[in-house]
Amino acid sequence: MCGIIGYVGEGDAPAILIDGLKRLEYRGYDSAGIAVIFKNKLFLRRCKGKVADLEKILRKSPVFSSIGLGHTRWATHGKPSEENAHPHTDCRNEIVLIHNGIIENHMELKQKLKKEGHTFKSETDTEIIVHLIEKFYSPTKNLLSAVSKAIKELKGSYAIGVLSKSEPDRIVAARKESPLIVGLGKGENFIASDIPAILPHTREVIALDDGEVVLVKKDKVEIFKNGRKIKKNSNTIPWDPVMAEKEGFKHFMLKEIFEQPRAIQDTLRGRYNLETGEVSFEFLNLSDKEIKNFKKIFIVACGTAYHAGIVGKFLLENLAKIPVEVDIGSEFRYRAPLITKDDLLIIISQSGETADTLASLRLAKKKKVKSLAICNVVGSSATRETDGVIYTHAGPEIGVASTKAFTTQLTVLYLLSLYIALTRKTISKTQSISLLSQIIKLPHRVRDVLKNAEKIEELAHKYFKKKDFLYLGRNINYPIALEGALKLKEISYIHAEGYPAGEMKHGPIALIDEEMPVVVIATKSSVYEKIISNIQEAKTRGGIIISIATKGDRTIKKFSDDVIFVPATDEMLSPVINVVPLQLLAYYIALLRGCDID
Repeated sequence: MCGIIGYVGEGDAPAILIDGLKRLEYRGYDSAGIAVIFKNKLFLRRCKGKVADLEKILRKSPVFSSIGLGHTRWATHGKPSEENAHPHTDCRNEIVLIHNGIIENHMELKQKLKKEGHTFKSETDTEIIVHLIEKFYSPTKNLLSAVSKAIKELKGSYAIGVLSKSEPDRIVAARKESPLIVGLGKGENFIASDIPAILPHTREVIALDDGEVVLVKKDKVEIFKNGRKIKKNSNTIPWDPVMAEKEGFKHFMLKEIFEQPRAIQDTLRGRYNLETGEVSFEFLNLSDKEIKNFKKIFIVACGTAYHAGIVGKFLLENLAKIPVEVDIGSEFRYRAPLITKDDLLIIISQSGETADTLASLRLAKKKKVKSLAICNVVGSSATRETDGVIYTHAGPEIGVASTKAFTTQLTVLYLLSLYIALTRKTISKTQSISLLSQIIKLPHRVRDVLKNAEKIEELAHKYFKKKDFLYLGRNINYPIALEGALKLKEISYIHAEGYPAGEMKHGPIALIDEEMPVVVIATKSSVYEKIISNIQEAKTRGGIIISIATKGDRTIKKFSDDVIFVPATDEMLSPVINVVPLQLLAYYIALLRGCDID
């Protein structure tokens, strides 16, 4: 989510850092900053806004150095502001740090550090890291040792870069579950969160793995793990800058499909307590009393986000026992919705700038309705205009076909449904713990689906010349049929329709013949026997049956021409798992048809 660059050498560090941050702007951010050391003095330049705003500050108040750190921040803890922008410093302004990730135990560590005399200047989770490093640095003045000790205290994800005035010739960096690379140059070296930041200077990189700490000087790079120095081979990157941004994937869409385990994990982080079953959000801004008194929930969205909203209806009605209406933004805004101040409006938007959705929000606000945004972009219109917001930590979605934004929207809806259900006391904490224990396994199960990508690509070879597809699902997987069809027509330009399987006999069955693939979501569920019956109906018309089924299901093969198996999971959580093979199928069919996928 955040952009990181660090430089040590003999060049103009501020210029190199600014250029690197510009090359990371595609990642999305709301503030920017750099820190450099010159003649044993630390200079910090930060601002809310864009890198261009930071450049203006530097022109007015220039700094000079050959070592420094740069950062673009996407707010997670603390609003976008200069105080919350990175880099962050310790109490003595001796150590400075940049960070990408989320520290789950930051509140616990902050209280402990405050008792030890540390003072904090920001609302971020990041600042606790630099104070932890300060704590371990004071006795030894060894930055490498202090960072190595500090990261042992952290729970969550991080990619960090650290400087100290007392050791002005080095950067120390470390990573866990957030990307970080080291760029190797001649008389200069780099750290970065992504290759484009350093591509003008070097194509030789080392990708750090979880738990590794690196010491970077202008003429030396040393990597450590568990206190021991290790050797790692570098790779020469043959890509142009555009390819580098894709991290070797042929298209952004494919990259973003494969980023989903990480995106889901980031969206879950810091928002649940498995011991108590409790769920928490930073910017919800809804009181328990309000949640208990809501008479109805309206969900408004467009496109893929609308499909997420339909899943949300199933979840909220099932868990929180509250009526839910789901509207397409362009329809809601032009009808006379019977929404009152006793209701809650939830809008879902990846960008937070979807015109029809925003217009619907503004219409509802005139009726004094409480509103909540589920959004991926900090500081967007949706997040500013609603009473509360839950961010999906998907990171920037560059491909036009939404993939990781959709699965992170579903992830938020799971947590929100649990939160509302617990508040309204429609489920017990034991039930919440049980469901949470399954939700946190979603990243792992999505990874299992992605391991079958080659088999799905082989399947695409059989069907990419077909002209019509029908997608069928029931219950909570009906919207996944809609989403699968949308993905196919959106990027391959093949006509595709998504339908509730039970409605097939009321019209669409007349279109099924020996040339039509029928993609059926048939994982184990409360409606499994029903969906098998629907498959048989389609089969009698000659339809080509492609089933999404649960691993170990032997029955499904009898009724299907092809089967894509997915891991078993709770029926309520199955949409996140079942949509992934449909994304891949759409991608590979579009690829084979020579479409401009992104």
